[in-house]
Amino acid sequence: MEIIELLRRPWPWYVAGPLIGLTVPVLLLLGNKSFGISSSFRHICAAVIPAGLPFFKYNWRKEAWNLFFVAGIAIGGFVGNFWLANPDTIVVADETRQSLAALGVQDFSGLMPADIFAPGNVFTLKGLIFFVLGGFLVGFGTRYAGGCTSGHAIMGLSNLQWPSLVATVSFMIGGFASTHLLLPFLLNLAR
Repeated sequence: MEIIELLRRPWPWYVAGPLIGLTVPVLLLLGNKSFGISSSFRHICAAVIPAGLPFFKYNWRKEAWNLFFVAGIAIGGFVGNFWLANPDTIVVADETRQSLAALGVQDFSGLMPADIFAPGNVFTLKGLIFFVLGGFLVGFGTRYAGGCTSGHAIMGLSNLQWPSLVATVSFMIGGFASTHLLLPFLLNLAR
């Protein structure tokens, strides 16, 4: 199998999981760095906002590696989408299709359901709730929780941090509640 074909296929959990897990000791050994993505927003703000806000008064240049890490993720996503995209159709379980069809989601032709994520949906009530309010809540939640899911679930749990366990369990409970309680309500808006 060629390397390009290997990169185009989904990787099994027993390969991808340990590779993600190995980032923690590698970052710690190479420079005593902690893994996390949401802190990069603070670094960007500290770099571009000249105001004297105490939250942004720190040496952000010391954390510039994190900005390169996030830029690498974005570039990797771009490369993966345009040059290494999986040519196979995304397989969605029949039970999931039936559950979503009952909520009005019918189009599974792309990576994301077009019934929700089509460009025409952005300026609808449903789109504003999903994208604007949802984006704000995710951003606020990561700051309130002291980090995002990757920082808490990967880095924090590997360091046996109690707050990271609480945050990760809270993320899971919030995800289940959103899926089973909020999503049906939101998908039925303006239907």
